[in-house]
Amino acid sequence: MSSSKTFSSVALIILVIQILISSISHKTTVSASDVMIEPYWNYATFNYVNEGEFGDYNVEYDGSYRPSTIFNSPFQLFFYNTTPNTYYVGLRVGTVRSTSVMRWVWDFNRGNPVRENATFSLGTDGNLVLADGDGRVAWQSGTARKGVVGFKLLPTGNMLLYDTKGKSLWQSFDRPTDTLLVGQSLRVGSKLVSRTSPKQNTNGPYSLVVEPKRFAMYYQPTKSSKPQLYYESSTSSFDVGNTSLEFLKLNVDFSDSLYPYYRITLNYKVAESNENGIYLYLGRRLRFNATITYLRLGIDGTLKAFTFDRDADIQAWTESFDLFSSSEIGTCQLPEKCGKFGLCDEGQCVACPSPNGLLGWSKDCKPPKLSSSSCDAKNVKYYKIVGVDHFVSKYTKGDGPMKEGDCSKKCTSDCKCAGYFYQQDKSMCWIVNDLMTLTKVTDQKHLGYIKF
Repeated sequence: MSSSKTFSSVALIILVIQILISSISHKTTVSASDVMIEPYWNYATFNYVNEGEFGDYNVEYDGSYRPSTIFNSPFQLFFYNTTPNTYYVGLRVGTVRSTSVMRWVWDFNRGNPVRENATFSLGTDGNLVLADGDGRVAWQSGTARKGVVGFKLLPTGNMLLYDTKGKSLWQSFDRPTDTLLVGQSLRVGSKLVSRTSPKQNTNGPYSLVVEPKRFAMYYQPTKSSKPQLYYESSTSSFDVGNTSLEFLKLNVDFSDSLYPYYRITLNYKVAESNENGIYLYLGRRLRFNATITYLRLGIDGTLKAFTFDRDADIQAWTESFDLFSSSEIGTCQLPEKCGKFGLCDEGQCVACPSPNGLLGWSKDCKPPKLSSSSCDAKNVKYYKIVGVDHFVSKYTKGDGPMKEGDCSKKCTSDCKCAGYFYQQDKSMCWIVNDLMTLTKVTDQKHLGYIKF
């Protein structure tokens, strides 16, 4: 074949590919199987309908899913459910070549599911909309008639709507759920919120909040209860002085090409407005150079990082960091480590406190049920536990100094108080409404009193 004919054949193939790409950038529908073609990441308009067969691969929370063609490996967008006819549009990370379970790292409509025949679409007006089959709008970007010309999924997992100049008018990185991806930031006032359970995709009781001088983690069992601090970033590990923490950002550092390590970067600005980074290092070094890492606030209140090895056929995910498994903190600090009630020692649930002493712990262990007379001094009693802390006493100052008897009176007069914790060496008092996990300590001057 002559060189001119070869050139013509190549040109024809390129033309066909361009035509196919152009067609993908307009209206499309859900395919029944996972997309394994070369992706095209820019979409002027699209419309996906939640119908058809489910995909075949293993996904997190034992879900079922229907893929879209919005795909930038290893990220892809899907309709998925964990309970029948309860669907979310979520971003999945992982590849089909690996047998590892693929993970969900972002949801459009957490807490507001749609059903069969729901639609996810970007119209010519520039508004990105998730609507149920009956027309009910479950989620929308609110960008109608604001100059949106397209939708894009970046290699980082960030999704954005942009204008003719390429400026972002909406992006998913600004609206995290329970997960932080590499390059994504949490600014002061923003937070991660845990998922309720593997089967229930609603806001759970745990949150990680970026505050002016720290990032803090809270437990709030009900909407009406007060958030309780169970972890704060150590201010002794970095000096912010009179400046403010501006954002928490997950970065990956490959300064050592043979043994990459991972870090959370705490960025703030000093008086001269120069940006500075203070680093909290993440976990062990890994044997592979992988940039796909995410930080997850878990259903149980844990904070872990997971890293993906693109070249692995099995066990592609590595747990690269676990905040509460470190010796300085320990998993006993997790409010629900021992369920509704229990005594934790060195990461193990060892006892169920009771008026008759410490009994064997089981999942059925629960604190005493309080009645309407639980703030009537004539009806209130306490049983004592020596050498114990509540999770709030590690990172909160408590009330005082005050006498032990005054601490007792403070709890007795509060109908919601389930018990109090007192440190005799500091004369400090903590009143708690939710007992949950108690931590065994060697200091016998740390006392717990449980109301019954």
